[in-house]
Amino acid sequence: MTLLAGIAPSTTSAAPDAVDDLVEQHRDALHAYAHRLLSDHHLAEDIVQETFIRAWRHTDRLLNREGSVRGWLFKVARNLIIDRSRSAYARHETVTTDSGDPAQDDHTEPAHASMEAVSLLRNVSAEHRKVLVYLYIYGCSVEETARILGVPSGTVRSRRHLALRALRNRRSSLGY
Repeated sequence: MTLLAGIAPSTTSAAPDAVDDLVEQHRDALHAYAHRLLSDHHLAEDIVQETFIRAWRHTDRLLNREGSVRGWLFKVARNLIIDRSRSAYARHETVTTDSGDPAQDDHTEPAHASMEAVSLLRNVSAEHRKVLVYLYIYGCSVEETARILGVPSGTVRSRRHLALRALRNRRSSLGY
């Protein structure tokens, strides 16, 4: 598979072997040149690849002209590097629609969830509510909750199960 597989040239008479020969002859020198100018191995590889893509698209003109093919390749690479350095990416610029006003966090979702939870908790018994509060709000274990409430851990599990089932049923009946 060649470096340029999958990209169509601008002319049908371009010889793929000629481009493969160009790549083989000039790849290392072009990469060294681009790496020296950019000090970035991966970016240099991108520049070399784009240079050969352009060479492949213009194979007929490139091979039928007077002058140095290597010089043309280096000039293309240099121009790509210059274009890259002048781009907004190189200056770390981004295009935004920011109006300059600092964005305010949207607290509607957590506030709505809190109001929904309080409303649902009002519909369970005090014993069930205490179990849910200790388990889910305070983060206590089943054993800690049992010790705090003075009931067996099996009772805590049972109350949790019944309370959660009641909350699910209530929530689905309200259309949440």
